[in-house]
Amino acid sequence: MNMDAALQTFFTESRELLEDMETQLLQLEGIEEDSLQESLNAVFRAAHTIKGSAGIFNLDVIVAFTHVVESVLDRMRNHQLQADDALVSLLLQCRDHIAILVDCAEAEEEVDGEIKQSGSQLLSQLNQYLVQPDAADKAPAKMATELANVSPKFERMTSDAVHNECWHISVRFGLNSFRDGMDPLSFISFLGSLGKVQTITPLSEFIPPIEQYDSESCYLGFDLQFASSASKQEIEDVFEFVKEDSEIHIIAPNSQLTEYIQLIESMPEIDQRLGEILVECGALTEAELARALTTQQQVQNAPIGEIIAQQDASLNPVLDAALNKQSKVRESLAKEQKSLRVDADKLDHLINLVGELVTAGAGTSLMAENFGDSSLCESVSILNNLLEEVRDAALKLRMVPIGATFSRFQRVVRDIAKELDKEIELQISGADTELDKSVVEKIGDPLMHLVRNAIDHGIESQQRRFELGKPECGVISLHAFHDSGNIVIEVGDDGKGLDPQVIRQKAIEKGLLEENANLSDEELFNIIFEPGFSTAAQVSNLSGRGVGMDVVKRNISDLRGRVEVLSEQGVGSTMRIILPLTLAIIDGFVIGVADEQYVLPLDLVQECLELNGSAIAQDDEPYLNLRGQVLPLIFLRDCLEISGPRPRRQSVVVVQSAGQYAGIVVDRLFGEFQTVIKPLGKLFSRVGCISGSTIMGNGSVALILDIHGLMNSIIECEQLQYRR
Repeated sequence: MNMDAALQTFFTESRELLEDMETQLLQLEGIEEDSLQESLNAVFRAAHTIKGSAGIFNLDVIVAFTHVVESVLDRMRNHQLQADDALVSLLLQCRDHIAILVDCAEAEEEVDGEIKQSGSQLLSQLNQYLVQPDAADKAPAKMATELANVSPKFERMTSDAVHNECWHISVRFGLNSFRDGMDPLSFISFLGSLGKVQTITPLSEFIPPIEQYDSESCYLGFDLQFASSASKQEIEDVFEFVKEDSEIHIIAPNSQLTEYIQLIESMPEIDQRLGEILVECGALTEAELARALTTQQQVQNAPIGEIIAQQDASLNPVLDAALNKQSKVRESLAKEQKSLRVDADKLDHLINLVGELVTAGAGTSLMAENFGDSSLCESVSILNNLLEEVRDAALKLRMVPIGATFSRFQRVVRDIAKELDKEIELQISGADTELDKSVVEKIGDPLMHLVRNAIDHGIESQQRRFELGKPECGVISLHAFHDSGNIVIEVGDDGKGLDPQVIRQKAIEKGLLEENANLSDEELFNIIFEPGFSTAAQVSNLSGRGVGMDVVKRNISDLRGRVEVLSEQGVGSTMRIILPLTLAIIDGFVIGVADEQYVLPLDLVQECLELNGSAIAQDDEPYLNLRGQVLPLIFLRDCLEISGPRPRRQSVVVVQSAGQYAGIVVDRLFGEFQTVIKPLGKLFSRVGCISGSTIMGNGSVALILDIHGLMNSIIECEQLQYRR
């Protein structure tokens, strides 16, 4: 991988980490203590990974800012800071600032003065959480206490000793050292060849009472402060000949601990055990690891990290770094095994090729039928089955869960609710519902408008909800599910609902409605999507200018979708968005009128039957008696104004859309067909009953009918005639 590709990977992964960071930060408020530490660790790892990766590419601005954020997060992990509302809000702003710095780095732009000023203000606020004199004074004493709890021999090591730049060696020679011909002082003298022994403190607590004293036994023990650039292994090797019977503990200076952590961070992405990482970086010697493993077996396989921490509490920061490294590597390996990052353009090109392949397959099927060769037809049938599997597999590559889009609104709801002084809970369901990636990219803005409107217009103030007997905490719900080949996304709230009379009055004032117009509540609700319409009493930062809902409808219409409004005054409102699952290929049902062919989405087709004149209602209205139920008929020839003689036999295709059933009267039925959707140009953007076009197997073009739009066109025509 060249440097440019690696840098691009950094930008992509940083944004993913920032999204995870935001999600975890939002969970810190009101979280249980057991889960709090896990979320803090996840946020810390995200910040730490971004900082480390940015350092590789010399992105010093990102490194400097993220380092301070990381320091605050580290204090939170160590229970020195509480995850209160103010601190979480500050960290969310810092997360946003890091995202801005990443964007500037990717665009190769200099960080302008406004961004620098914003970063300086955030750093100033962060530093207030880092400057804690009282807590800082207690830290050395806490470390000394931890060391004292490990072994009595560490009691003479003061807190000052722990925090200076010397190695700290505690050695108690074995009782048989004299008998084995060893001179303890010679080892201390040889240690001086590797550095300078600053202080020696004898350990008198191991000397027994005089009546129990054995002149041939060795009771010597020392605490040493040793200034040296030697490694831990080299220092331990000094005591090679006595380490079997002696107790030796070596504690690294702070500078050395920092070096261990840096070495761990720079290690290659290889899955290793915790002990192997510590030995490789030099924080642990082979002998110390062996002792820890022996202890682990004696205490019924306790975590090796806990045992090492008990043996040397000063290694806790190094242990944390090693655990973070191990976790990061394993998560990375797991992702590599489960997923492969593919450029979106390559995926789109694959979908286009599959679409062309489907069209070519249809042409081959038509030729096989014309030849009338049964063997060829069978071979083509097998080929088409394989093409269908390839098509489905290719489309699934572009299907992604909508949960990631939903999760973005946790932050939106939190921030806007605080701005408006409201208490609002966001409930998400159906997050694993999948839809086309191209749809996900385009649905974000419409959903943003709907969620903001629900918070601002829908949910009442806490005082008003209390007066109405409602819970003071309002609820915004995001729900997604599949229905008849479509994906349905619902944005609901338990607020005041829409008032038809208020909408009617506003529409008349805006000139959008005549005073004597007679509209149903559903028709009045749809007026909110008209440009310039707003029911807000005053203009605010969020709403009141009549901009937004018309954009929502237009963007959804561009996706061949529609939006419906369900509302009950005093109970709440639900905005229902209905979208096609994919914009590339669908299963279609081909019908014919005169010399033209049209395609209906197969998922909406219920059944087909012959049109029987006696079954049509006696009042000569376009309705059909279908097994005792009234089925409205749509004569496609008349609706599309197609000329030509009518055949003696016509068929009815029963379709269903949004809970409504209708019968489409056609001349011929051609059967199922895999349809590659070709979008129509802007010239046809206002044709409500046509959603696209496709190329048939013989090379001709067929229009794809929009069933919902067709039904609405008929209903609007009938209502217009009724009003006249």
